[in-house]
Amino acid sequence: MDPGNDTGTSEFLLMGFSEEPELQPLIFGLFLSMYLITVFGNLLIILAVSSDSRLHTPMYFFLANLSFVDICFTSTTIPKMLVNIQTQSKVITYDDCITQIYFFILFAVMDVFLLSVMAYDRFVAICHPLHYTIIMNPQLCGLLVLLSWIMCVLNSLLQSLMMLRLSFCTQVEIPHFFCELNEMLQLACSDTFLNNVVMYLAAVLLGGGPFAGILYSYSKIVSSIRGIASAKGKFKTFSTCASHLSVVCLFYCTMLGVYLSSAATQSSHSSATASVMYTVVTPMLNPFIYSLRNRDIKSALKRIVGVQVM
Repeated sequence: MDPGNDTGTSEFLLMGFSEEPELQPLIFGLFLSMYLITVFGNLLIILAVSSDSRLHTPMYFFLANLSFVDICFTSTTIPKMLVNIQTQSKVITYDDCITQIYFFILFAVMDVFLLSVMAYDRFVAICHPLHYTIIMNPQLCGLLVLLSWIMCVLNSLLQSLMMLRLSFCTQVEIPHFFCELNEMLQLACSDTFLNNVVMYLAAVLLGGGPFAGILYSYSKIVSSIRGIASAKGKFKTFSTCASHLSVVCLFYCTMLGVYLSSAATQSSHSSATASVMYTVVTPMLNPFIYSLRNRDIKSALKRIVGVQVM
């Protein structure tokens, strides 16, 4: 591609999933439904935790933060896509695109950090139950969340500022439903070597690091559970972290599947479709995973909505 007036690029086109006009109402209805379920479900979790004093514990404190981040994570991409479908416009401005990249990275990495902090919480609860309230005190819980936010903000700011140094070619079509960082780098006409180094280094440190912490926590949890004599005791102990483990597997497996499939097919359209799993489906399913197997959450939700929860 021959670069034109690169620095003057002010708009991009989000190509989305399909250009077929007859599919647009179906796509709009599907994503609007998933977005509303995500927001409503996670808001219920936040309300349940904040309104029930029995849920004022570290585990539910982190869960409420995760629900808040999931709402923000989904709100970074889906509303813009819905507006574009409704107005039959694919345009997103340069400033909006950089802003979307910033918040997408911020909330995606914050999801990872919160999942690792929640794994540490389950590790302390199961492996050091007598010291749990001392170790997981309110000050430490608040500090863990605060440090996570600070690291995520700094990383997002770095990635966004690195994007500002790039110039773009006349080809401004993004084969995705949001401004995905890797897709944007492929559109750039200027040298992206430094951007790629920063992106992959951040992925290893801020993605791989917390994942290693999760694996370590669960290796210790499994060892502790194996030491319990009765099968009933093992099941009861494991059930306290089953929901979190399900969410971790869902989030990491879908994200890994997206990038493996996109690397295998080299198709941006396939990557966009697959990325729906971790950007939309996972945040939508999290409230169901945490509520359906949790009596405390179900009883709190019952008091809020006034009906029996499954």
